[in-house]
Amino acid sequence: MRRALLVDLFSTLIPGGHAERDLVHREMAQVLGVEPAAFEAAFRATAYERFTGAYGDLPSTLREITRRSGGRPTDDQLHQAAALRRALARQLIAGAPASTLSALAKLRDLGWRIALVSNITSETQLQWADSALAPYFAFTAFSAELGSAKPEAAIYLAACEGLGVAPGECVYVADGADNELAGAVELGMHAVRTTEHADSDPAWAGPAISSFAEVPALVGSPA
Repeated sequence: MRRALLVDLFSTLIPGGHAERDLVHREMAQVLGVEPAAFEAAFRATAYERFTGAYGDLPSTLREITRRSGGRPTDDQLHQAAALRRALARQLIAGAPASTLSALAKLRDLGWRIALVSNITSETQLQWADSALAPYFAFTAFSAELGSAKPEAAIYLAACEGLGVAPGECVYVADGADNELAGAVELGMHAVRTTEHADSDPAWAGPAISSFAEVPALVGSPA
């Protein structure tokens, strides 16, 4: 019996914004006075810590990443770099296609309870409430808030608890980054991969769709 839908954010509901991220990261590195390649490498290497809020707020996180890149940023440099990162977060979260918003409306009308399960940094989480996506979600499981990131069980289970359902009653829809589909399946969820914005898990052998707009027809009404 399936009566709840758990959904990923980046590369599922909205594009991952990889080109935009690369550009902003270069701009941030310039502001912080470090080599862009070193900054990007440090940014990628600290993904789990950033997702789980291990370094604190955005300026503190950027201070640590800059230190790992060989720099010693001033407070003013951190302020400028943080402003660039926040602007990027606002841009990305506003990128939901009209077809995705329409699909979410259909799913809500069908009676699905929907939760977001996202590996997300604090600056992006802060943009969620004002996004066009937020009204369709009954619960949000944000990694930066929970201190747990996919594919760890805790973040999925937080969403289940928030919706009042068991994992086996859930359909999980995502692009497959961070081994998230396998993590959902291990908990007994029915997982569906979407390739609309990224080919994140090409080895996935389970059900797949090419657009989030296909989800209402795929899942029908909740049991």
